[in-house]
Amino acid sequence: MNYLHATQAAAGPALAEPERIERGAIARAAPARAGDAVEVWLAFYHDPVYATLLPRLRGLLSADERQRETRFHFSDDRKRYLVTRALVRSVLSRYAAVAPEHWRFAANAYGRPEIDGAPADAADLRFNVSHTRGLIAVAVGRGRELGVDVEHLSLREVSQAVAERCFAGEELADLARIEPCRRQDRFFEYWTFKEAYIKARGMGLSLPLEQFSFHYPQPDAVRLAIRPELGDDAQRWSLWQYRPTPDYLLALCAERGPGAAAPRIRSIVPTLHERELHLPLLKSSERAAA
Repeated sequence: MNYLHATQAAAGPALAEPERIERGAIARAAPARAGDAVEVWLAFYHDPVYATLLPRLRGLLSADERQRETRFHFSDDRKRYLVTRALVRSVLSRYAAVAPEHWRFAANAYGRPEIDGAPADAADLRFNVSHTRGLIAVAVGRGRELGVDVEHLSLREVSQAVAERCFAGEELADLARIEPCRRQDRFFEYWTFKEAYIKARGMGLSLPLEQFSFHYPQPDAVRLAIRPELGDDAQRWSLWQYRPTPDYLLALCAERGPGAAAPRIRSIVPTLHERELHLPLLKSSERAAA
């Protein structure tokens, strides 16, 4: 669930010339091992290249997914759904010997999509998806629960009512103190971290959002605090936040691995090309622990 869904456009940037993948080929990344850095794949689906790519991507979907695509009323929603499903399938095939069209999915008890009937080389594979107008994010890791959230910062003004319903008291106080010109950004700093955490827990909005909170001991650091009734240890989780473009904010929450490796982030046009991104890290829990 993103902020628009909670309360209720702009295109993503054209991709710079990336490393190309042979047309029709499904390239596989080096298999990620437990404890390796989480990888985040970004698709800016308003890129003009998608105008001719959609039929190929549709061929990766299951019959049920193709039927669901037709149920969306608005063309942008249909396109976003199609690219999201094709992106998930093509990205997962980089980590296991499964063709994109052969992946099967099921929802857990709280509605989070998970791999159904995973083969041996995908048994510990975890993924999570987030999307907003113009951008889709898929986070992938092994042996670590994870959650990702991406939000478009300029689609609409923040809602004080949403903040009062979803934020902890300390977060509300901080939001009230901050200068008005920074309030929109600070709201989404909290919101994206909250979304990423509940998605990593796999329990969605069954977790009361006001019973955990985020604190910023310094501008580039974040610390998670969790009330005892939620039955979780804040030290279990690593947090990162990035700005893929000036219009978007992305937060990632993942179980701590043996090291403190930052996520690897790539932009991708599924089945066509990709490039690694070197985004400035806005906030990190590792900096809070330093």
